Amino acid sequence: MSAVLRPLGTATALVLAYYLLPLDKRFHGATALGLVLGLAAVAALFAWQIRSILRSSRPRLRAVEALATTVPLFLLLFAATYYVVEKTRPGSFTESLDRTGALYFALTVFSTVGFGDIVPRTEPARAATMVQMAGDILLLGVAAHVVVGAVQSALGRPPAGGSGPA
Repeated sequence: MSAVLRPLGTATALVLAYYLLPLDKRFHGATALGLVLGLAAVAALFAWQIRSILRSSRPRLRAVEALATTVPLFLLLFAATYYVVEKTRPGSFTESLDRTGALYFALTVFSTVGFGDIVPRTEPARAATMVQMAGDILLLGVAAHVVVGAVQSALGRPPAGGSGPA
């Protein structure tokens, strides 16, 4: 049961933090730097999680936990960026974005659905969207490949202490 509750709790805590953090600052160079540092933090977290998958006696469970943390964090980072961009320059998107609208847009870009109801109109909004698009491709392609490889590697090693892989 904790195998389900821990990833669900982590994702829930990240969403709550997104809605509760003060994001009323204006978008400027420091905000762009914050996005870059946030992406670096996501990459570092992902690398740490891959190491924990490789060392785990239950690598499949650790892989689920890793994705349940990395993907929401990645998406919420972009949702926060879109929200701050819209607050700084109203009209940056075809409709005003509150936090839920910004999260909706981030998820729409991530899923490549692209309904067209929200479209970036200013250069900062378009730049952030392009960075997310590139990151989405990396997250879906490279990260998925790395997670699967880590699980396969961990499953291929001899069990420690007589317990089998999960």
